[in-house]
Amino acid sequence: MRGLIIIITMLFLGLQGCAPKAIDFEQTSPREKIVLTFSHVVSDASPKGRAARLWADLVYQRSGGRVEMKIYPNGTLYKDGEELEALKKGYVQIIAPATSKLTGLDERWGVFDLPFFFNDLEQVHQMADGPVGELLRKSMREMGIEVLAFWDNGFKILTADRPLKNLKDFQGLKIRIMDSPILKMQFLKLGAIPVPLSFNEVFEALENKKVNGSENTPSNLYSKKFYQLQSHVTVSNHGYLGYAVLMNRDYFNSLDQETKKILLETLKEVTAWQRKIALEQNAEDLARIRNDQNIKIHDLTPEEKEAWQAVLKPLVYEITPLFPKNLQSEILKIGNLN
Repeated sequence: MRGLIIIITMLFLGLQGCAPKAIDFEQTSPREKIVLTFSHVVSDASPKGRAARLWADLVYQRSGGRVEMKIYPNGTLYKDGEELEALKKGYVQIIAPATSKLTGLDERWGVFDLPFFFNDLEQVHQMADGPVGELLRKSMREMGIEVLAFWDNGFKILTADRPLKNLKDFQGLKIRIMDSPILKMQFLKLGAIPVPLSFNEVFEALENKKVNGSENTPSNLYSKKFYQLQSHVTVSNHGYLGYAVLMNRDYFNSLDQETKKILLETLKEVTAWQRKIALEQNAEDLARIRNDQNIKIHDLTPEEKEAWQAVLKPLVYEITPLFPKNLQSEILKIGNLN
């Protein structure tokens, strides 16, 4: 009996040790060592993964080892869909989810999901770094989340078990999406069946034919080998995928000024680098996908693109009314719709 009590006591203590630890939000001292946990769901080899590692390395160097950032890629700590709750509860300090995933907190984040809206990344940055981005930052602060930066991945292409050229090709296609109202409407308008799935579910869903299509950037398709599970790729560049680097606001405010300065000044440099390498890596990974003899590649023709645009461009009017009047014209101007 005594042995059983000891075993039960040890199990109880073990479970306590595994429980997430709450954060002490008292102001930190510049002399104290600070350990930050950065959780994300993509590969270390992706543009986001590489930037996270660089930021951590530079912050460690510039703080003289006082600020350490531990990176957990591939959903090893918190999976897609768990990150935001973990951040809000203080179990993790930094995450960098796709902007699409923030539409559950504020539907206006869907402005970054608008199909065929941005001609290039410069227009995306104009949106993110301007008044629209600042409004979204303010909205998140009110929910206890600090937006530290906007990172790129790039423009999305399509994979499927059939060629995707004309609108009729989408009929009945079950396509994986991130859970975003604009993305749902996008594929419904094309005649497909949108299936919201978290990132960590995508490979298995494609492998088991739960879905027969997906949209993503070349770097994600290549690093996670999603493209190898499909027979066709359509280079459509129809929509943008980017990330918001987020920190728990109470924790951010608890940091001493020296630490905040190191984190933010370093992140500004890393963000400029990240945007550059994201563009380069997507081009390189698309070339690698093109070299796979088992994949049939189709580049959307101007005529096909025009037909898709005619159906999808009006989605901008689904989201602009959610913004103040002065920002509605700003959004339409960026998308050349004024």
